Amino acid sequence: MRLLLVEDDLMIGETVLGLLRGEHYAVDWVRDASLADAALMNEHYDLLLLDLGLPGRDGLDLLHSLRSQHIATPVLVATARDAKGDRVAGLDAGADDYIVKPYDTDELLARIRALLRRSAGRGEPVFEHKGITLNPATREATAHGQPVLLSAREWAVLEALLVRPGVLLSRAQLEDKLFSWKDDINSNAVEVYVHGLRKKLGNEVIQTVRGLGYLVPK
Repeated sequence: MRLLLVEDDLMIGETVLGLLRGEHYAVDWVRDASLADAALMNEHYDLLLLDLGLPGRDGLDLLHSLRSQHIATPVLVATARDAKGDRVAGLDAGADDYIVKPYDTDELLARIRALLRRSAGRGEPVFEHKGITLNPATREATAHGQPVLLSAREWAVLEALLVRPGVLLSRAQLEDKLFSWKDDINSNAVEVYVHGLRKKLGNEVIQTVRGLGYLVPK
């Protein structure tokens, strides 16, 4: 899954960036609303983690703008503004959730997982399909009851496909979920990860639709 972090504080930004990448998310980080606007216009993100106290243009204005353009990206506001009125304003502006700094990192990660589940139309915390299970909270995968060790990007490919069985994702769409701006992308990277998953889980788990992309059959 690919996330956009909008945080102007250097220390907080570096800490959260490291935390999220340690959880195998692909993350882009910008430090003001204008750069966030540009990123959102040019890239697809599964979630936006948004500070409100940004330099120049306020994060709340960015949120209003985002929703006025009918961009439905889930937004988790993470801010030091802890007054009831600020929380209400953030949620009414279109935020999906709101957490106040300083926050517990485990709670932050749990809220991110919950929003990603909701945006995918799923309520259950563990993804299960035809004997394959993924637990995003523990990063554990099993195949027919047996643990399977997946690399971070194998996990990301399988999660993206497993969250919506039967939905076709192109190579470009999968690359968007795997890589942030600064990552080097090999032209056959997705094929390599799909090959690795088939070796570990079986050839039938992921289907190739020639010239179009990949899907997990229903």
